[in-house]
Amino acid sequence: MDTQNPNVPSHAHTRVAGKKHPNRRHPHSGLVHDNTRHTTRFTVIGNHLAQHPELSLLAIGLSVHIQSLPAGARIDIKSLAARFPEGTTRIAAALRELETHGYLRRTRERVPDGRIITRTTSCNQPGHSGTDTPRPAPRKRTRQPGGKALPAVPRPAYPAPTLLQQATDLLTGLRRKDTRLFLSGCDTAHLAPGVAAWLERDVTPAAVRHALTADLPREPLHRPAALLAHRLTAQLPPPPPFGAPQAPPPPTRHPFQTCDNCDRAFRAPKPGHCRDCRSAAALSAQSPSRTGPAGTPEVIKAVSGVARSRGENRSGPS
Repeated sequence: MDTQNPNVPSHAHTRVAGKKHPNRRHPHSGLVHDNTRHTTRFTVIGNHLAQHPELSLLAIGLSVHIQSLPAGARIDIKSLAARFPEGTTRIAAALRELETHGYLRRTRERVPDGRIITRTTSCNQPGHSGTDTPRPAPRKRTRQPGGKALPAVPRPAYPAPTLLQQATDLLTGLRRKDTRLFLSGCDTAHLAPGVAAWLERDVTPAAVRHALTADLPREPLHRPAALLAHRLTAQLPPPPPFGAPQAPPPPTRHPFQTCDNCDRAFRAPKPGHCRDCRSAAALSAQSPSRTGPAGTPEVIKAVSGVARSRGENRSGPS
């Protein structure tokens, strides 16, 4: 009874997981690849297409065929239906699948002769098209040698050259206020739009200069341009209130007066003589040879009648 059975295992075997099964790790059946490297007449196909989880087998095969064709080949539904045994309905559905998943792009274009055609573009890797419009490169901020980039500054709505030149002159003159505010040409070009934005908001140059130079720290300024950029941004005043243009005052209309000489009606602030009588008085004063002293009613009436007759002659007969 004390003899042990050597055939009994010392402990129970644990069950092998499915993925760690020896037959799975070293398969004796299933797919075996016999690959030969292609050197001519081959097409590179990504596994994202060959093993696509949502595309049908017809769509995958059709995409492989399309990617193997040269540029300019006809891949309309009728041409593909003539090439393969599948009908037009199944081929059209496969093309829609490829278009939905980004492997095909179909756009309508007008050719020079006026006809509208459908242009088909094959994408071997959706989302990485080389025909996309390149995005503009981000604007580089001014960077000092061996230092960090300067903070961004406000921008004027209308950067007129005169306004920017005025801002540049203001920045250049700051060193006269404080010798520590000596700016390089690169720093001045970076800060000038910020000063122009202040000037554009009806802030006087003296007020801008005071905002940039008031209450400066007493210790040395290692980067005066960075301090000025911070003040230009943090203390930017609001735009001026919009005011509608004032209408011009209405013209003054004087009351009617009656000429003391010829009884004509004319507009004037106070009674007196009309324009013709005043002109006649001026003519009589320049011609003392006329009968009667200058400025008498007789002379004024005579000269006034001559002036009126001249006016009637110029206007012609009524």
